[in-house]
Amino acid sequence: MAGEVIVDALPYIDQGYDEPGVREAALAMVEEECRRYRPTKNYLEHLPPLNISAFETQIMHNEFERLQNRLPMDTLSMKRYELPPPPSGKLNEVSAWLECVDNSQAQLEHQAVRILNLQLMLEYCCPAWQRYLQTLTDLEKIASNRLALLRQSLQEVNWQRKSLQTKGGEQLKALEAKWVALVSRNYEIEQACCMAEEYIAKYKENPEYIREQHQDMENLLKPTE
Repeated sequence: MAGEVIVDALPYIDQGYDEPGVREAALAMVEEECRRYRPTKNYLEHLPPLNISAFETQIMHNEFERLQNRLPMDTLSMKRYELPPPPSGKLNEVSAWLECVDNSQAQLEHQAVRILNLQLMLEYCCPAWQRYLQTLTDLEKIASNRLALLRQSLQEVNWQRKSLQTKGGEQLKALEAKWVALVSRNYEIEQACCMAEEYIAKYKENPEYIREQHQDMENLLKPTE
């Protein structure tokens, strides 16, 4: 692929990260890369416009308008729970009293429903809550098992990477030692060749001098009587 970057770092065997100047050099490379990067003014232009009101209900819309206009919040109306008598001008009207009776019957029915809900709660609330807690516990166990598997998989990946890098590091060290030995051997051979070339050049210029040198060397190497 074009622009593909091959990471050849071996963090388990590489050395020298704590040496002075390494961190500064890395940060300088990052800053240089940031200077070369020129993002467009609108890098999200290929995406559709964001609809921030997609999930707003009418109640939420009205509440947002109230907050925007800085209006006070409406207080909770308790009118439906009141049992007012008919107005003073309608005390003798039967229809007005019938409305009050209907309102009182609605209030009584509402209180009866509340009592029924309380009785149902006393009977079924604890088992339902226990079942809910058991469901949460089961979900927590499932999530914990998945987390443990993910951590184990991550640890296995890290161990495998460390093992591969350790083996690779040993091979690199062996190859490096072999390379140093070959370079040293080549240097010794090169030095010997230079000495041989120098000896041959001197012999060509003055063969007698070379013979005298050999003779002196033989005299020095002779054992003393």
